[in-house]
Amino acid sequence: MIDGLGEVVAVLLAGFAAGTINTIVGSGTLITFPTLLACGLPPVLANVSNTLGLVPGTAAGVLGYRAELAGQRRRVLRLLPASVLGAVAGALLLLRLPPAAFDAIVPALIALGCVLVVFGPAIQRRILARAHVPEHGLWWVWPAVLVTGVYGGYFGAAQGVLLMAILGIGVRDATQRHNATKNVLSLAVNTVAALTFLLIAPVDWPAAGLIAVSSVLGGIVGAKVGRRLPGPVLRGVIAVVGVTAIIALLSR
Repeated sequence: MIDGLGEVVAVLLAGFAAGTINTIVGSGTLITFPTLLACGLPPVLANVSNTLGLVPGTAAGVLGYRAELAGQRRRVLRLLPASVLGAVAGALLLLRLPPAAFDAIVPALIALGCVLVVFGPAIQRRILARAHVPEHGLWWVWPAVLVTGVYGGYFGAAQGVLLMAILGIGVRDATQRHNATKNVLSLAVNTVAALTFLLIAPVDWPAAGLIAVSSVLGGIVGAKVGRRLPGPVLRGVIAVVGVTAIIALLSR
């Protein structure tokens, strides 16, 4: 339970930072989740409340990137079911498995995502030279988004890094447009996981409310900043955040 002005301010600041980072890259959970733990919330309750709180901020990021979504309707509609199904599975896993279950694989997944984001353009050029890429991407993009949805529903930290790696290699389009798609898919995962939690898990509503309000402001700022970053700079930011996520997870 959030108690005292200091904790309220800490959660608000964490929510703002998370909303900003989620829109640009996607690792905001690594800020809000530890903050809630420091305020005394148990891990599962903190994760559930955090997921609920970040939904409005992610929605704000989607709206901020609406111009980059133009022409992507078919692609997004095709990938959304993968994110939704994965999110349900991941949310149920969170409530049934011990937190240590993913401790070994999560840092490895994020590291893989960072490598793929950095070298994605070169890998994509080789793939495109050998194969025709349909509008929605290569065949493995859908199952890869599904697996990322499972991870996102379970914990969610740095799922944006993984999504950007998948889209950057398997889908022919600009980095900023991939970021817009990533925000939509992340919103779907967070929303579905949040609705699942509402049905079967307790929520710390003050904590979720504070994160919701501040993450919206962060999402607006993140969209303004992120849309101005050149593709190579955006990939660099994603890699730095991904490495930071790995260090934070390994030090838990």
